[in-house]
Amino acid sequence: MAIGGKILIDCLLAHGAKRGFGIPGESYLAVLDALYDKKEDFDFILCRNEGGASFMASAYGKLTQEPGLCFVTRGPGAMNAAIGVHTAKQDSSPMILFVGQVGIKMKGREAFQEIDYETAFKDIGKWTVEINDVDRIPEIISRAWVTAISGRPGPVVVALPENILTQESSASVLTKAIFVENAVPSSASIDNVDRLLSECNRPLIIIGGSTWDESGQDALKDFAETSRIPVIAAFRYQDQFDNFSNSFCGEAGVGMPAHVRELIKKSDLILAINIRFGEMTTDAYSLLDVPVPSQKLIHVHTSVNELGKIYQPDIAIQANPNEFSKCLKRVSGRWDTWFSNARENYLASLVAPEQPSDVDMGIVMNHLQKVLPSDVIITNGAGNFAVWPNKFFQFGAGSRLLAPQSGAMGYGVPAAIAAKAAFPDRTVICFAGDGDFQMTCQELATAAQAQIFPIILIVNNATYGTIRVHQEKNYPGRVSCTDIINPDFIGLAQSFGFLGISVKTTDEFSAAFSQALSSENGAVLDLHVSSESLVPRQSLSEIRQMALNNQTG
Repeated sequence: MAIGGKILIDCLLAHGAKRGFGIPGESYLAVLDALYDKKEDFDFILCRNEGGASFMASAYGKLTQEPGLCFVTRGPGAMNAAIGVHTAKQDSSPMILFVGQVGIKMKGREAFQEIDYETAFKDIGKWTVEINDVDRIPEIISRAWVTAISGRPGPVVVALPENILTQESSASVLTKAIFVENAVPSSASIDNVDRLLSECNRPLIIIGGSTWDESGQDALKDFAETSRIPVIAAFRYQDQFDNFSNSFCGEAGVGMPAHVRELIKKSDLILAINIRFGEMTTDAYSLLDVPVPSQKLIHVHTSVNELGKIYQPDIAIQANPNEFSKCLKRVSGRWDTWFSNARENYLASLVAPEQPSDVDMGIVMNHLQKVLPSDVIITNGAGNFAVWPNKFFQFGAGSRLLAPQSGAMGYGVPAAIAAKAAFPDRTVICFAGDGDFQMTCQELATAAQAQIFPIILIVNNATYGTIRVHQEKNYPGRVSCTDIINPDFIGLAQSFGFLGISVKTTDEFSAAFSQALSSENGAVLDLHVSSESLVPRQSLSEIRQMALNNQTG
C-alpha cells in the first residue's frame, strides 16, 4: 500500500521523468513529501512564480519533446500558471500541469481557492482531468503522458484533490511508458505528392512544429536541395531547418520580409509540413485565400484535426513529419531561377542597415553569429526586439530557438533556465526587452538557487515597443502609458549572483560578451539602444503593419 502522492511520483519516474518546475503549496504536500525520497532521481526546480514555472515546463517540452512537468497549488497558483499552458498550446509543446485541488467533500461550495479546472482550462488544455479515485492514478498519469506527446503535442492539466493524495492504494505502478509508433504516409499519398509537384512551376515548402528529429530534417534538406525547392519556416520554427542550406529562404512570422511574403503569394504549390497555419505565418490569413487557396496545397500533419481546419488542401496527409520527409521522391529540379532568387533574397535580408543607436544591434548580431557555438540555444520573449534573433541570426543544424508563438512577454528568461537545466553544457542566450525582462526577472533567483546560469541580453529602449508602434499608427501624436522608468538592471543581476555589465556603445559589446561567455555565473548584459532602433529600419514599416495582429511586447 502507498499513498496517492507517492504513487503519482512513482508513475512519473516510471515514464522517464527526470525533472519538474514548480512552486510549493499546501494543497499537494503529499506530492512534495514523496519527492523527499526521490531527490537523486527527480530534480524539482523551485521557482518564484507559477507563471515562470509553467513557462519553463512549456519550453522544456518544446526542447526535449518530453512532457515538461509543472507543479502548482490550487486557485491563484493555477491561474498564474495558465500563461504557460496557453503558450504550450500555441507552441504545440508537450506539457503536464499538476494543480492542487480542494478535497472532494469541499467541492461545489466555493471553498477556499476552489476552481473548476475543466472549465478554466477548456480552451487551452489538450485534456483536463481531475483524479477523484486514488486507484486510478496510474491509469490517468499514463494517459496524460501519452496525450501530451502524441498527435499534435500540447498541455494536459491534472487536478489533484488534496484528500486523494493522502489516501492509500494498492494500485500497481506502470513499469514503462507507452511508445506510440509514428504515422507513415501511404505510397499512394507520396505518388500524389509527386504528381502535383511535377505539374507546378513555383513550389514552396513551409515547415513547422517541434517534433522533428535529425533523420527527418536531413531527409527534407536533401529532398529540397536536390529538387531545387525553396523552404521557409512557419512563425518561430526556423531552427527546425538548417539555415545554411541553399534551400532555406526565411521565416514567415512577425515582421515578415517582403521576399517571404512574395514567395507565398506567387507560389503555385505549397507543401506545408506540420504547420497549423497560424495568423502570423499567413499574415492575418491574407496570403492564402480562406477556405480554398489559389495555390495548390498539400498539408501534412501528425494530427488529423489540423487537416482542413482552416484551408481546404488538395492533398491531406496524416503523417509524422520525419516519416513523411523520408518517403519523399526526389524531383528533377526545373525551378532554378525561382530557387536561386529566393535564396539570394533571403541572404540579402540578413544584412541590417546601420542603426540610429549607441548600441547597433545589427553589428551585435553579426558578432554573435561569428562567436556562438553551433549548438547554441537562443530564447526570447515578446516584443519588437525579437526581430533581431528571429530575422538576423542563422540557425544551423544543431542550434535551437525557443520563442513563444503566443506572443507571451516574459517567456525568454524562464525558457533559458529550462534549456540550461536540460543541457547544462550548452551555451544558452536569452534576448529580452526591458519590459519583457521585468515580467519574469525574479526567476534569476531560481537560476541562482539551481546553479543554472544562462546569458541574458536586455535590449533596453525604455519603452513597451510594440504597443508604442500600435499607438503611433492608430493614435499619432498621442503616445501614453508606454514609456518605462527601469531599475538598475546591473545591480539587480548582481543581487542574484549573475555577472552584470552595462553596454552603452557598440564597441563595448564584444569585450562584454566575451566576459559573459567565460563567466561561471552567467551574465546579464544591459544593451542601451534608442527607441528608434527597436527594429531594423528596413523592417519598421512591416512591423507596423503586423502590429495590427494583436502582438504585445
